[in-house]
Amino acid sequence: MTARGSLGPAHFDALYETDADPWRFRTSAYEQAKYQRTLAALGQRRFRSAFEVGCSIGVLTRLLAERCDAVLAVDLVDRPLDMARTACADQPWVRIEKMRVPEAWPTGMFDLIVLSEVLYFLVPVDIDAVADCTVGSLVRGGVVVLVNWLGRSGDPCTGEDAARLFIERAGSVLRPVVSERTAEYRLDVLTMPPDVACL
Repeated sequence: MTARGSLGPAHFDALYETDADPWRFRTSAYEQAKYQRTLAALGQRRFRSAFEVGCSIGVLTRLLAERCDAVLAVDLVDRPLDMARTACADQPWVRIEKMRVPEAWPTGMFDLIVLSEVLYFLVPVDIDAVADCTVGSLVRGGVVVLVNWLGRSGDPCTGEDAARLFIERAGSVLRPVVSERTAEYRLDVLTMPPDVACL
């Protein structure tokens, strides 16, 4: 953990050391249904440039890449990134990089930013920072996808709190367009209106 309490590389290194797919991204019915619902929530739109935070082994990354001209997918430890690069090796428009968010954030602008099952690993001050960075690098008309598990764990935030904190922080700029819940997760899609005032 960092001094502020967000889960850091040591935590995730330990997980991947014992299991190459600790959340069963490839085989879980929950994960597969969630991915399909995430993609459906984007409608038929195609995106020019996407940024995915917490790509893990690249399962969702590969699916997003079918809808995007360029994808930057990041995670904070090496082991899953190597697997993600292999998973997306035939998609040369996908870049997989090591990056710890929010301490680092890419330059450039995106019309899709995906934060799927990552925000609750952060403490509130870091969720605020992610929201600020997201707003600052989203083009007008761009889309943000939040997916948060609603179960209980020892993570710094619950999924419910993580989503609420992000939406409250970005709410003066981003407009909610989808808010869905299942028994296990919530999915929120927000957009930056084309006519939003400059920050």
